[in-house]
Amino acid sequence: MAEPLPTIIENSLQIAWDFLDRSGGISDPQQAAEILLDSIKTQILKGESRTLMLSNRAIAAFEQRQKAPC
Repeated sequence: MAEPLPTIIENSLQIAWDFLDRSGGISDPQQAAEILLDSIKTQILKGESRTLMLSNRAIAAFEQRQKAPC
């Protein structure tokens, strides 16, 4: 049985957040949350529902945004 969508989102966000927090990558918590959640929502709209794939891609999106010049 598949997990409910809110649970998938919550778990994916928590995994990504925990990883970035432990690695010291979060300097602005609000911005980090927005980037991670936006990435997860976009992926879900495209049909992805695997928690680890969602979190890994959200981490990659966050890291890419941090490297991008302002």
